[in-house]
Amino acid sequence: MKPAHGVWALILFLIIAHQDIWFWDDTTLVFGFLPIALAYHACISLAAAFTWYLATRFCWPSDQAPSAQGRDTA
Repeated sequence: MKPAHGVWALILFLIIAHQDIWFWDDTTLVFGFLPIALAYHACISLAAAFTWYLATRFCWPSDQAPSAQGRDTA
């Protein structure tokens, strides 16, 4: 499996996991002050940031032409 396929699988997993209907009525507190639904969304956000890192690391094209900043414009 190519790394790009793994990144797409993570994106699909995050889309599905983001729909968290199971914590709506749960009043459990994490660390004694943080509602579990908010902690869950914080974890989803960290996972999304990590997935974005993987996407830029493995899916970004490496054969880009040099940027136009260094060229002379007449």
